[in-house]
Amino acid sequence: MLTQVLLGLRLEGVEYGRCVMQAPWAIAFPASREAHFHFVAQGECWLRTASSEWMRLRPGDAVLFPHGSFHVLASAPDVPAVEIDRLARVPVSENIYLVRGDDTRDDAAPSSVMFCGAMRFNLDPLHPLLAMMPEVMHAGALVQRDATVPGLLEAMEREVSLDRIGACGILARLADVLAASIIRTWVECGCSDPTGWIAAVQCPRIGKVMAAIHAEPERDWSVPVLAELMGASRSTFAEAFTRTVGESPARYVAKVKMFQARRWIAQEGMRVAVAAHRLGYDSEASFSRAFKRVIGRPPGAVRGEHARGRAMSRAVD
Repeated sequence: MLTQVLLGLRLEGVEYGRCVMQAPWAIAFPASREAHFHFVAQGECWLRTASSEWMRLRPGDAVLFPHGSFHVLASAPDVPAVEIDRLARVPVSENIYLVRGDDTRDDAAPSSVMFCGAMRFNLDPLHPLLAMMPEVMHAGALVQRDATVPGLLEAMEREVSLDRIGACGILARLADVLAASIIRTWVECGCSDPTGWIAAVQCPRIGKVMAAIHAEPERDWSVPVLAELMGASRSTFAEAFTRTVGESPARYVAKVKMFQARRWIAQEGMRVAVAAHRLGYDSEASFSRAFKRVIGRPPGAVRGEHARGRAMSRAVD
């Protein structure tokens, strides 16, 4: 049942960068809404987050920041950091760029080469799966648990070292797959919490219900319908679901619906009235109240942000 839920997990690349740096260097990545991914292709470097000490990364290492939290990559821990947006970018294709440090000369061998990506989950930031993820996931810690991870790391390393035509595009796709593999392996083997949402999804009876809710959030998932799906009486189902998941079926269904609604409104610019109708609400007002109760903001504010973002993109173009 967990597989059915994870089938809906998608990572969409927002932008990627090949960073060619000459020591000493240090790059700060501010907190953002997108997840961040880094692959060290050449040279060692150091990683620090706001809540952790410096950690050494070696060639072939990859790290994923699922929450887009602040972090710094550096050639040495004592180098002052420069924000990534302050470094010059050379466009390679539509969403891929090249970053070279200010001190990197064309005739000098780089001390470090990295492939970095900003990715967006198709899951809502409040989704239980995302909420459970740690600040940083290190692919090296998962190599022994998933045979596909070393192969993906080696493929990325080959693409960077050969520098063939179209390498950046292939690297972008490999980064998407590797990030998804890191998450899958973490769920299967490395999840620090064996209880709660993960345990609920893995339960054969409750997991079947949860998978159905996530697969079709537009449906009218009433307690009788869900109880029939589980093969239990209404009272037995409601008690088992609440005990395992930690909240009532009605509240969980409402959350999943609002997660879907925010995706439609924030990423696709869907009108609030259309989202309300698709999710089975009798009125836009009742939908807006439910949306604000779960998300914390009215749907109109979320749609306004989407409109402003599109306007800024057009102005830049």
